[in-house]
Amino acid sequence: MSEKNKKQFGVWMDSTHATIIGRENVDEGDFVVLGHVNAEEAGRNSNEKTANNHEIGITQKFFKEIAAKMPNVDQIHLTGTGQIQEQFMKYLDDSAQYKNAVKTESTSNKMSDENVIEFINKYFE
Repeated sequence: MSEKNKKQFGVWMDSTHATIIGRENVDEGDFVVLGHVNAEEAGRNSNEKTANNHEIGITQKFFKEIAAKMPNVDQIHLTGTGQIQEQFMKYLDDSAQYKNAVKTESTSNKMSDENVIEFINKYFE
């Protein structure tokens, strides 16, 4: 399978927002924004254990919504601020549908949609 026919995706993410980039026709064409996902805000809770469980649930929902926008991934590059990419990479590793995908990551500052597209396009050149 040539590089051009692989299902390649890129995600810029932080703990509250993700921008998902993919090819126009799934495995060919130019990279475009496939969507944005915003994480639900954690409410206040006086019980630390309950608050922690709620936060884990919100993060899992956030990851599931991102993954739903990327069917049949062959290659994915994750970038963004903080450590959320590592957590998302582990989530993908633990998912049967994504465990065989080639996953890479980097750290970057917040970018506009156009800059994320350019960044992912250069990465997969």
